[in-house]
Amino acid sequence: MGGFGSGRSSSYGGKNKTEDSLPLDIRKLARSKCLIPGRSLSWEWSVNDKPVASISMKVEVGHVVLVYRHRPRGETEWQDVEQPVGMAHTPCTYGGARPWWLCPFCGRRVAVLYRSGKHYACRHCYKLAYTSQSESVDDRASRRANRIRKRLGWLVGILNPSGGKPKGMRWKTYWRLHAEHDAFVGVSLAVMGRQMEFMKERLGILKKHLG
Repeated sequence: MGGFGSGRSSSYGGKNKTEDSLPLDIRKLARSKCLIPGRSLSWEWSVNDKPVASISMKVEVGHVVLVYRHRPRGETEWQDVEQPVGMAHTPCTYGGARPWWLCPFCGRRVAVLYRSGKHYACRHCYKLAYTSQSESVDDRASRRANRIRKRLGWLVGILNPSGGKPKGMRWKTYWRLHAEHDAFVGVSLAVMGRQMEFMKERLGILKKHLG
């Protein structure tokens, strides 16, 4: 038997992705003023603005208690889980302090914890890969273009038409983002075009053999 997170593939293609594992980012919690000792709160994850999961938290001095439900694979009954997670702070260059999680399993100081099983841990313990580590060139370019489209308030999808400038955005910023978007779209479409030409060539060879 292996250790924590054992049994997962070591290649990026075989790993679970961080985005699929309910990431809990302490930076977002800090910006939302959630890390005040004595506070109890609920945190939600959403897809297309629809809640898909939630977790409760009890904030104490030096740690947070995560409260949630877990259903083991292959079972029908849910289990109530309370997991304490330590916190640390490091001073920032221009004042203030930056919060960190202390991974409950390896002790690493990390900004994000993930749940790929019953408990929360860092991505190293769960051997999780970032989506970008397994993306093709055109997928990466398309994702970056869509990120800009979201920022500009355009309809997501690189084949959709471009929109206008968001209210309140400077024209200089708008044209810079527009140019970056078009460059990413160009890369994605170029790769897709080469892939289609390759497929046509392969189909032509196959037809000759079958003909």
